[in-house]
Amino acid sequence: MLQNIYDYLLLMSLFSIWLVILLNMILVTSGFINYLKHYRNKKDRILSEYPFVSILIPAHNEGKVIEKTVQSILDLEYDNDRYEIIVINDNSNDNSKEILENIKERNPRRFFKIINTDNIIGGKGKSNALNIGFKESRGEYIVIYDADNTPEKIALKELVYDIENDPEAGAVIGKFRCRNKNRNLLTRFINLEGIYFQWMAQAGRWQLFKLCTIPGTNFIIRRSILEKIGGWDTKAITEDTEISFRIYRMGYHIRFCPYSATWEQEPETVSVWLKQRKRWIKGNYYVLIKNFKYLFDKKAGPIRFDLLYYLSIYIFFFTASLISDLIFVLSFGGFIKTYIVGYSLLLWFMAYVLFVLSVQISSSTEKGELNFSNFIIILIMYFTYCKLWMLVAVIGLASFINDILFNRKVTWYKTERF
Repeated sequence: MLQNIYDYLLLMSLFSIWLVILLNMILVTSGFINYLKHYRNKKDRILSEYPFVSILIPAHNEGKVIEKTVQSILDLEYDNDRYEIIVINDNSNDNSKEILENIKERNPRRFFKIINTDNIIGGKGKSNALNIGFKESRGEYIVIYDADNTPEKIALKELVYDIENDPEAGAVIGKFRCRNKNRNLLTRFINLEGIYFQWMAQAGRWQLFKLCTIPGTNFIIRRSILEKIGGWDTKAITEDTEISFRIYRMGYHIRFCPYSATWEQEPETVSVWLKQRKRWIKGNYYVLIKNFKYLFDKKAGPIRFDLLYYLSIYIFFFTASLISDLIFVLSFGGFIKTYIVGYSLLLWFMAYVLFVLSVQISSSTEKGELNFSNFIIILIMYFTYCKLWMLVAVIGLASFINDILFNRKVTWYKTERF
């Protein structure tokens, strides 16, 4: 029986949490169906002729990882005369320039360009670096890889195949995996998060709504689209999400290609992870505000679902989790009293079970990930890693509000490499 306002708040918050997790469960289940459909009936995916493609690699102080990345792209299974590599060494002050020059000397390819920028035209973030590289490119399609990526050899061919065979696709995205997943507990959390949110949830959204959001890497986009929209928004620090909305507003969709995969390095310390995720949250709030008006526009199409999806995660789930945790702490400390412990525990347990089941289903789609060790990681993930997300959500929101109130220039944080 509901006795006071704390009971109402607790029940509403737990119900909101449960609904968001249920939504993700539906997406993961749909993603699993998409996975089965693709891998059980995979046909030959070969084109009679492959188009000329430009690969852009934005890099700022990436000396620790850039050689491995460029070498993996040089080794792609794609005709050397049909793709160019453009590395934008963006105002780096480490040894990136020397490393890149050595790579080029060892690989005297016709279509391999290095652009070194200074602090006048460069050093202004990833979007600006991509715009610089785009101006120097000449491919019919543009492909982006982050400087810490090692794409699988067929990754480019798979992206090209899908966009060539789908004239309504403005872009095609692949999946990315964590290459340093066994480094520590944090990277194992991130690995499972990537499979869950960036693999299964993307596949589920594509299966249900023909809707995806561009990640920061391993995607292909039509040159004609970039020319029409004027390139990347330099004010957006999550340029991938922002450009996705503009592509949809043009009437295109973004296709998901599970056969194209890249492996990237993830943060290995909590401090680096917090800074990276803080940038993501601030950037996504910018995108939400910029596109909020389309939530009420019937002609906006799939944008409306994506806006609701981001609102559910960054507003409803965040607020509900904060309220439920606060009430629990106050109740446990004897500062307030609640009377629906049984109901709240039931809803909490249902949400927990759905979360564990969702991540388990997701992990089953990747070879070697469905094991007892990962099951234990998933069990503790809800109480640890997910709570870290709440902390970074608070920090990100506070920083975003301060930027607006004090008219601060938004700076782009480049993830530290290891």
